[in-house]
Amino acid sequence: MARVAVVTGGTRGIGEAISKALKEAGCKVAANYAGNDEAAGKFKAATGIPVYKWDVSNFEACGAGLKQIEGDLGPVEVLVNNAGITRDTMFHRMTPEQWNAVINTNLGSLFNMTRHVIEGMRARKFGRIINISSINGQKGQMGQVNYSAAKAGELGFTKSLAQEGARSGITVNAICPGYIATEMVKAVPQDVLEKSILPQIPLGRLGQPEEIARCVVFLASDDAGFITGSTLTANGGQYLA
Repeated sequence: MARVAVVTGGTRGIGEAISKALKEAGCKVAANYAGNDEAAGKFKAATGIPVYKWDVSNFEACGAGLKQIEGDLGPVEVLVNNAGITRDTMFHRMTPEQWNAVINTNLGSLFNMTRHVIEGMRARKFGRIINISSINGQKGQMGQVNYSAAKAGELGFTKSLAQEGARSGITVNAICPGYIATEMVKAVPQDVLEKSILPQIPLGRLGQPEEIARCVVFLASDDAGFITGSTLTANGGQYLA
């Protein structure tokens, strides 16, 4: 029987690649998104993967969305916490709104989503929780104090929940991508990319969303059943943890 997998931020960028890869691996996938109806519609038409719209920074909305998915597809067995936003600025200019938006979406969503599925996973003695963190949660990044703090918090969340879930057959792992060829990164001016970003990456190129997706598929599989509380870095050698 196909496992039910939920991917937050699952219709664009890395999330889109994850949703597609999990479907190809045999999962019944539900892709969450926040606001881009046009992109979500195109994604659904192209992949056949059902899409569900809600704000992952809202606890009640997450509960309602997951209840709908479980009614449509069945109990959630794989959760990929991928949704994230940026509100970049130097800290001395950062507003409370910029801080709270990033912390609530990028870190608060892990609680909001996971809390609604963890009891069912414990009862069934199986679960796969995969959190998409970032290289900047490991090393920090100028102009991203809010983002780096949230992504570092994801790693603490991962390690702690892994210890709680292990005896119930629940694994909890994190992936820290480096610079990946998504719309956001491709929007960086070419000269900046070539002079400032690529020289930092020993492999000399951007990662591809599909490379992160393959990491997720592995961690969601039975083959990864002895891996929990781990952080998988996928950054082309840019930062060695």
